[in-house]
Amino acid sequence: MEVLQSQDAERILEAALLCAPHPMPVREMRALFDDTVSADTVRGMLARIQAQWQGKGVMLCEVASGWRFQTRADVQVHLGRLHPEKPPKYSRATMETLAIIAYKQPVTRGDIEDIRGVTVSANIVKQLEDRGWVEVIGHRDAPGRPALFATTRQFLDDLGLASLSQLPTLEGLPVGQALLPGLEDELAADAALGAAAADEAHESSAPDAPDARNALHAPDSAPHAP
Repeated sequence: MEVLQSQDAERILEAALLCAPHPMPVREMRALFDDTVSADTVRGMLARIQAQWQGKGVMLCEVASGWRFQTRADVQVHLGRLHPEKPPKYSRATMETLAIIAYKQPVTRGDIEDIRGVTVSANIVKQLEDRGWVEVIGHRDAPGRPALFATTRQFLDDLGLASLSQLPTLEGLPVGQALLPGLEDELAADAALGAAAADEAHESSAPDAPDARNALHAPDSAPHAP
C-alpha cells in the first residue's frame, strides 16, 4: 500500500471503530476493504491508531469480542456527572457467585455452594445470565446432569479484558471484590446511557428518535464508555 492509501485506510478504520456499536473483530475490519488488506496489516494500523490516541480521554483497546474505543478510567467519573444516575447495585452474594464462576469455570451451582458454604439462589444465577455475564455451556456427566456455568465474552468486554488470563489477581481480596472496579464502571456507563435515553424520549416527539446507545456512536459524537 502506498503512504496515501495507508493513511486513507487508517482513517476509514478509525471512523468505523468510533462509530461501531460493539467491539469489532479483525475479520470485520478486513471487510471494510473487501478483504484486500491482510489481518497483519490491519493489526499494524490498529497499533498506529492506538499510538495516536495516547494521552487522550479515550483509548483504543482489545477486548474479548474485538477492538473498541472506550473512555479511560480517570475520565469516566467526570462523564458520569452529566447523568448522575446510580447504577444498579449487586449484592455481595451475587458478586461472590460471579467471581467463583469467573475463576473456577466451568462450575455447577453445587460447586458454587461448596465454595461459598451456603445455598445459591436461582435468582442470583438468573440475574447474572440476564446481565449477559454468565451462560450455560454444557452439563456435567453426573446424576441429574447439572448445568455447567461459565463467563461470556460480554463479561470480558465489560471488564475491558481480552481473555480470562487478564483477570485481576485476588491478592487476599474478598472473593468478588477484585471484579468490582471494572464492572462498576460498566454499570455506571449503562446508567448514563439509560438516563440519556430517557432525556431524549422526553424531549423528542418524533416516533423514530434514535436510541441513545446508537447515538453515541454517530460520527460526530463520543465513543462508547464501557
